[in-house]
Amino acid sequence: MLIVGEKINSSRKNIKNMVEGKNKEFIQELAQKQVEGGAQMLDLNIGTIRNSESEDMKWLVKTVQAAVDVPLCIDSPNHEVIKAGLEVYDWNKGKALINSVTGEKEKLELILPLVKKCKCSVVALTMDERGIPQNSKERFTIADGLIRKLTNEGIPTEDIYIDPLTLPVSANIQNSNTVLETLKRIKDSYPEVKTIIGLSNISYGLPERRLINQNFVILAMACGLDAVILDSTDQKIMALIKATNLLLGKDEFCGQYLKAFREGKL
Repeated sequence: MLIVGEKINSSRKNIKNMVEGKNKEFIQELAQKQVEGGAQMLDLNIGTIRNSESEDMKWLVKTVQAAVDVPLCIDSPNHEVIKAGLEVYDWNKGKALINSVTGEKEKLELILPLVKKCKCSVVALTMDERGIPQNSKERFTIADGLIRKLTNEGIPTEDIYIDPLTLPVSANIQNSNTVLETLKRIKDSYPEVKTIIGLSNISYGLPERRLINQNFVILAMACGLDAVILDSTDQKIMALIKATNLLLGKDEFCGQYLKAFREGKL
């Protein structure tokens, strides 16, 4: 299970202020805390900063990589911002993950050259020009098309991360089931392709959000989830993931679970 730290996201007001103010110490401390909590990759998303997003992404990539040794997920709907982040990326820290492409032809054509040139991994969202489908069958159809297009362009299947798009259950009580069903369809048809979700979206608008997130990630893992963008400083959810990984037979000799126990992380 790939753990991607979610906290460096400008939709959080304090992060937006710290990026705009170039508060290096704050950003680096936040990056370090996420890695200490168990993040193996950090997501960088400054999509709410419109006027200087490319330059801010360059600053953010360099600032974070100076503080931690994990790879980064460059997260933006703007291909120019992704390109800017990759231009200053330190490849000694590991392979970058581009977030994201969709089934929209224009967007795919803009992002694909960056994926091929830099040999990145890539997140592909199950949406197209019509928006986000309401059912898992249509989401899988988009995923299937994206996987075929990406592999035809030479992208290895293990570098493709399909995101079935987690939407709040507060908006539609079936949103969780749609994601779980889509995960199953993808893994049944393409076991080598990776899957990823942004976990906290599921609980938006509801009280006790951590409780919902903790239970949903367990269900998603049972349906074949490979990677998750979440709050890695939440020790309880990290412990639940380690226990679930063990119970799914993905922790050889219970090694990771026992290591976490010895380190006092359970």
